Amino acid sequence: MKKIQMVDLGGQYQEIKEQVNNSIEKILESSAFINGPEVHGFQKELEEYLDIKYVIPCANGTDALQIAMMGLGLKPGDEVITADFTFAATVEVIALLQLTPVLVDVDRETFNIDIEAVKKAITPKTKAIVPVHLFGQCADMDAIMDLAKEHNLYVIEDNAQAIGAKYLSKSGKKQMAGTIGHIGATSFFPSKNLGCYGDGGAIFTNDDKLAHTIRGIVNHGMYERYHHDVVGVNSRLDSIQAAVLRAKLPKLDGYCEARRTAARKYSNAFAGQQHIIVPKTVNNCDGICDTCDCHVFHQYTLRITNGKRDDLVTFLNDAGIPCGVYYPIPLHKQKAYLDERYDDNDFPVTNLLVKEVVSLPMHTELDDEQIDYITKKVIEFVNAK
Repeated sequence: MKKIQMVDLGGQYQEIKEQVNNSIEKILESSAFINGPEVHGFQKELEEYLDIKYVIPCANGTDALQIAMMGLGLKPGDEVITADFTFAATVEVIALLQLTPVLVDVDRETFNIDIEAVKKAITPKTKAIVPVHLFGQCADMDAIMDLAKEHNLYVIEDNAQAIGAKYLSKSGKKQMAGTIGHIGATSFFPSKNLGCYGDGGAIFTNDDKLAHTIRGIVNHGMYERYHHDVVGVNSRLDSIQAAVLRAKLPKLDGYCEARRTAARKYSNAFAGQQHIIVPKTVNNCDGICDTCDCHVFHQYTLRITNGKRDDLVTFLNDAGIPCGVYYPIPLHKQKAYLDERYDDNDFPVTNLLVKEVVSLPMHTELDDEQIDYITKKVIEFVNAK
């Protein structure tokens, strides 16, 4: 059996090695390292893939979120609602811009932001909602967009983990994750479903004026060289990373399907197991079905309900199986984001999940032998007396 890896970027590289190497060599020869043809080519191809008017590449996913908020003109003190159960980057940029983060609980089954909690958190100071499409599946965007319309709020989709996922609305319309709100922001960190070989990110929007503003922000506020029309940052996707992404983008749907196939095999193996709760998919998908395209499984995350999640992590590591706990500490308990406004009793689901979740290896190169070994070891542990 091949060595099991949490993410097998080396194996994935072999399939695109010639194209990537040739593209990088051309960039080195042309010296078009910043905003070169590869960046513009990738931008256009991603716009077509997402069926969105504008993609603005930037340096990383965290910058994408920050620039989105800058582009919307949010001011210090404005409240931004987001999920308590996610990576810190989402709340980090809110704090950096001196906005007021408002953390709310998540749904027990999907791990995405809880709509009822969002409703309760809206105040006259609320200006935006940032749903995080956690682990590869969209939040309830119908409900979120209805709330935004009712209260005149912006919606910024944190799509760092869900590029390639589709959202089926109540009307029957399918849209790509990240293209439903006023702005979408994504990351191309190497381990993402669409990842480069360094840092990278992008912002998506259909709004002409907003796209123009954001294009200036990512480039020091310049539309014309040395003319700074808006306050900006230095956040550009470099040509080498764009070349890698161009090689991978045509394969993204295949990558996502390979992850879904692995997820189905995992879930089938765990079916009926006491103390194991497998991921739930939504959008009229009953379980992980063969035709489901709503979840792209950036992570395959179990809940271990017997109180022995940490012991399972040790057991798996000892058996040569890497795994991850995403996330072990709620944001409302992180030192940097402690706030007397938060009542621990308002986060029952998040407080439960941080004790139960564990993510198993998930990538495009997983094979049946590895999945069989992983699932048998998990089952062996949970059934041990």
